[in-house]
Amino acid sequence: MAAAGGERWSLAGATALVTGGSKGIGHAIVEELARFGARVHTCSRNAADLEECHRRWAEKGLQVTVSVCDVGVRAGREELMATVKDTFDGKLDILVNNVAQVIFKSAMEYTAEECSRMMATNLESCFHLSQLAHPLLLNASVAGGGSIVHISTIATCMAVQSLSLYSSIKAGLNQLTRSLAVEWACDKIRVNCVAPGYIQTDQIKGTRRLWRNNFCESH
Repeated sequence: MAAAGGERWSLAGATALVTGGSKGIGHAIVEELARFGARVHTCSRNAADLEECHRRWAEKGLQVTVSVCDVGVRAGREELMATVKDTFDGKLDILVNNVAQVIFKSAMEYTAEECSRMMATNLESCFHLSQLAHPLLLNASVAGGGSIVHISTIATCMAVQSLSLYSSIKAGLNQLTRSLAVEWACDKIRVNCVAPGYIQTDQIKGTRRLWRNNFCESH
């Protein structure tokens, strides 16, 4: 609900799960939701990074809880959602599927293991976490029902060198978004997708020239 006088929106009382919140886009999403007043839970594979973020968030007075999780592993996703269920008393208002693995290689260089790992992390995890979150989102406490946001990429609608696997998997995420949006509309669960362009996070430092060259060639 928007506050009077042009003030920021308020998410006071809302709950959110953001995957991969210790760095990059996920970190920014965690902080923004928490500043709006939401209680946020986030996860990361790196316990040290996660605890350092948790300490800084606590110093800022932000309501953020954390747990270690590799979303590329099914059992890890199930444990994560069990933690979220206990933390938020069986309710969830917002799920942000942010975690993604990026490997810059030519198409001929990807190994079978890399393909499987990226598929599990970038697409399967989003589908499975959405499934696991569905019962909690049905109990959403905010007006308008629950919300799922997938983080995709502009590379799904343009060709970027050395990103054939990543962009193809993310294109699957775009379609998953459309399908779930239609299927779960009757449950008052909104499903949307955000497709950022180049953002210089730690994960893709050193690739600026690659992205810039491809943008110039494609436009």
